[in-house]
Amino acid sequence: MNNDAAFRICPDTGLKFHRPAEGLIKANAVAAVVFLLVGGILGLGVGLTRWPEVHLLDANMFYLFLTGHGINLLIFWIIFFEMAVLHFCSSTLLSCRIATPRLGWVAWAMMVTGALLNNYAVLWEGNSSVMMTSYVPMPAGTLFYVGLILFAVGALINCFMFLGTLVIARAERTYEGSIPLVTFGALTACIIAIFTIASGAVILIPTLLWNLGFVSNIDAGVYRLIWWAFGHSSQQINVSAHVAVWYAIAAIVFGARPLSEKVSRFAFLLYIAVLQIASAHHLLVDPGLSSEWKIFNTSYAMYLAVMASMVHGLTVPGSIEAAQRARGYNSGLFEWLRKAPWGNPTFSGMFMSLVGFGVLGGITGVVMGTEQINIIVHNTLYVPGHFHGTVVVGTTLAFMALSFWLVPILFRRELILPRLASWQPYIFGLGMTGVALFLMGAGTLGVPRRHWDILFSSAVDGGYEFSAAALTMLSLNGMSVVLASIGGAAYIVIIVGSLLFGRRLDENEKVGRPMIATPPPDSAYEGIGVGTITIPGTLVMVFVFFAAFVLYYFINWKYLAQTWGLS
Repeated sequence: MNNDAAFRICPDTGLKFHRPAEGLIKANAVAAVVFLLVGGILGLGVGLTRWPEVHLLDANMFYLFLTGHGINLLIFWIIFFEMAVLHFCSSTLLSCRIATPRLGWVAWAMMVTGALLNNYAVLWEGNSSVMMTSYVPMPAGTLFYVGLILFAVGALINCFMFLGTLVIARAERTYEGSIPLVTFGALTACIIAIFTIASGAVILIPTLLWNLGFVSNIDAGVYRLIWWAFGHSSQQINVSAHVAVWYAIAAIVFGARPLSEKVSRFAFLLYIAVLQIASAHHLLVDPGLSSEWKIFNTSYAMYLAVMASMVHGLTVPGSIEAAQRARGYNSGLFEWLRKAPWGNPTFSGMFMSLVGFGVLGGITGVVMGTEQINIIVHNTLYVPGHFHGTVVVGTTLAFMALSFWLVPILFRRELILPRLASWQPYIFGLGMTGVALFLMGAGTLGVPRRHWDILFSSAVDGGYEFSAAALTMLSLNGMSVVLASIGGAAYIVIIVGSLLFGRRLDENEKVGRPMIATPPPDSAYEGIGVGTITIPGTLVMVFVFFAAFVLYYFINWKYLAQTWGLS
């Protein structure tokens, strides 16, 4: 049963924090920021090496940096933050005690130990520059695999703790009706995470045994098939988590409510049912899989996952528009958007995450996930360009946005450098948008990925001359990497500086500015919109999105047709 002494009530939001859960949320969030810093420094080295005029690192160091960059940011930073989100969305949002908090600290210690061991193998031993994918038969150091397995088991324990907390909340009736939509989104992420981590265990444990000499051979085709059930699906955890963050921030900043909870919940369920199928687009050039399997997975089934993201892309800005119009910003198509709090980094970061993920990540993901088109961009810089649009502009920017709200609410510290904080999402978002666009542009022009010397200047027979446009794309990408690194450094300085030097707030002391919006009354929603359309501005943006989607899709088909000239 609940013990009131084990809880504190946030004076700004009314949220009820279970103290053991609060400690775990803080620990996972802090660990996430540490690995974001490590991965960001390594990413700067990668970006400066891909910049032809700079070409910073030699071959060995480039692949070492590239491996560490991918694992620290795609796995450690994001999953640590997602564990914090799971505990917050269960214990805090449901006002209940967390399940097995001591086991939570064991899980956290396993994840930290695993991440440190993996980084030791990659960055110190220097014998594990195998990229995040770590394809066999290319071996990494033993600690590389041990670290990943330890980290995965710790994350899996956290997922079951999340489910256990939901059971406690239901048994102790700490909420009425269905769980909140944000918690439902976190539940979606948790379910996908369990599938993902199980897939990783299925292939990484035998690979460790192979590394130790107990297994003679790991089939490369089987490895790739099962690994991508782990590697790609881990990004679907991110999608579910950052969409849940979008809904949370819409409620926090505007008091917005979903246009239709049933539709939003159904879209989350589609993620569970079909999103993992999209991992097939990593295997479209593999000879061991049938064309029928490839075509089904990258067309009919994938469209359901795309539809789910499109639903969220309509309902999140639509709910904000409806709330803004209910508050009186009801003139024309976009007064509600023009008069949104663009100086609030929690809102600006979330909205740029939403647009960036939908346009940069969503459109290019469908193009890259189509079997026929995939072949022209599969081994080019288009691929990292795409996932910088999804994982960085989408997930990382959303998590950064939420962090600015969590520091005073959770850590009871005032943010330092508030003016820099208001600019940080724009600096980081603009930089990473450039990284995504220019990498995809270079990839479209044929520049290869995963190559230390993109221009092949060290080749015996001389270099390869790319077009001037391709070289310009690479230089602009380098400049964008520098800008994004400045934005990332600003985030680290603000968050870490606030935790260390920000003014401490007592448990019952208010921040001094509104931290959660009061929802507009039901009566305020009557008669909003233009004519009979309640959210006309959002619908216009959706139509623009669809027009860009169709145009870009058929441009790529035209490009494909030109590569297959017929006489």
